[in-house]
Amino acid sequence: MTPRTLLAGPVTIAMVAASALLATPATGAAVDTATAPAATVAVAASSAAVAAPNIALANVKTQLSQLQSIASANGGNRAHGRPGYLASVNHLKAQLDAVGYTTTVQSFTYNGATGYNLIADWPGGDPNAVVMTGAHLDSVTAGPGINDNGSGSAAILEVALAVARTGFAPDRHLRFGWWGAEELGLRGSRYYVDNLSTTERSRIKQYLNFDMVGSPNAGYFVYDGDNSDGVGAGPGPAGSAQIEQTIQAYFTSIGVPTRGTDFDGRSDYGPFISVGIPAGGTFTGAEGVKTSAQATLWGGTAGQAFDPCYHRSCDTTTNINDTALDRNADAIAYTVWTLAQVATPQPGTTVYSDTFETATGWTTNPAGTDTATAGRWERGDPAATSSSGVTTQLGTTVSGSFDLVTGPLAGSSAGDHDLDGGVSTIQSPTITLPSTGTLTLSFSWYLAHLNNSSSADYLRVRVIGSGTVTALNVTGAATNRAAVWQSASTDISALRGQTVRIVIDAADASTASLVEAALDDIRITAA
Repeated sequence: MTPRTLLAGPVTIAMVAASALLATPATGAAVDTATAPAATVAVAASSAAVAAPNIALANVKTQLSQLQSIASANGGNRAHGRPGYLASVNHLKAQLDAVGYTTTVQSFTYNGATGYNLIADWPGGDPNAVVMTGAHLDSVTAGPGINDNGSGSAAILEVALAVARTGFAPDRHLRFGWWGAEELGLRGSRYYVDNLSTTERSRIKQYLNFDMVGSPNAGYFVYDGDNSDGVGAGPGPAGSAQIEQTIQAYFTSIGVPTRGTDFDGRSDYGPFISVGIPAGGTFTGAEGVKTSAQATLWGGTAGQAFDPCYHRSCDTTTNINDTALDRNADAIAYTVWTLAQVATPQPGTTVYSDTFETATGWTTNPAGTDTATAGRWERGDPAATSSSGVTTQLGTTVSGSFDLVTGPLAGSSAGDHDLDGGVSTIQSPTITLPSTGTLTLSFSWYLAHLNNSSSADYLRVRVIGSGTVTALNVTGAATNRAAVWQSASTDISALRGQTVRIVIDAADASTASLVEAALDDIRITAA
């Protein structure tokens, strides 16, 4: 891979957008965020979602050993124009052909040598909605390139093979790509993108890139698709934030914090984002030096490179962190399975709904324990607010003119009517749930804050009867987070037959933080 910039920003809150139907990472079942880690956003899935399989570390390492053997038999490398590279392409192609992929070897010329891209399409899925996953297959001439980027190539290969093993039938079309001559300036991926027609480009809805996912002194970096870190190259094309948040959802589910890596276009996602294709991916670090703070966060050795063998002959099978490789392979599978399954409305009867266009009896501070001094929950017609270019309150609702919002007025500055001083709560009227069927709560929401926030700030949505189901639990962080409507859907069947209330609370519990939140279009259905 080519060098890239790492961001030292805070943990990104994992959040799932509505355009994909998500299984919760570990089981595909609903999550009660009351028992989940503080940074978790639990957006439970419809039971129609198929959970991603575990990708066996042993299988990925076997692939790496085979790439090492190819390099060793071909002058010690798998570089562009060298026999080891073409042997690598043929080795992967044979495995993909054997399990039913349609493969294409695309040739191109650079520096007087022929290079190759390997493209593999899984039959089925919507051909006008392609989820593409890629990694560069070439090494530098100095070594076999087992971490850079045998690790990414092997991981996505095992994910592709898992699609075939499990009989996965995604809604969207799956495509995988292994790029040539990345080490010489993204030549293979650029050739591929440049030779797509406008129509073919429009069919690729997401591109996922994995370049170095097993660094020995590993960090856990996710491409900053939404520019929430506020530095460097800015956000990716619209839709990149969803990819970032989906990857984050997996790492949050296993308790691994992440940091941003700038969307600077210095790996094979670059040609894709340059033509407006949303992109994302992970990275475990290259020649950059791990800081003391990063070593505290992830373990490893401060003051040493994430990969001391970056672009060197020692980038062999001994140059791999098994834990990082295993986690990233599973994160890739989770992301592919998630994005390839499209949310579809579930049949059923509406038990309760509220668009907040009229007052329906919601109660503020129902227990008399709220501590917020300003910006408390109310049904209102919100005014748009922003601070330092960050949208903190949306002036548009999901439907109609009203929503539930913390302090709907704008004031003369963004902080005039934001949530201040502690907790604010609002509670629905009583709702009687049917005793049979699958019950689903759905709603739209956002939480916005500036970088003076912390994990003490939060937005939480619960359904409370004789028991409690937590539908959403989002915490703040010391980063700018713009207001963007998101959707959530949660199975609340555990409360069948009960009389319940929906309770929404938000907190500004950090010192001098700017926090805003809103909900709209709340609905409970029985299927």
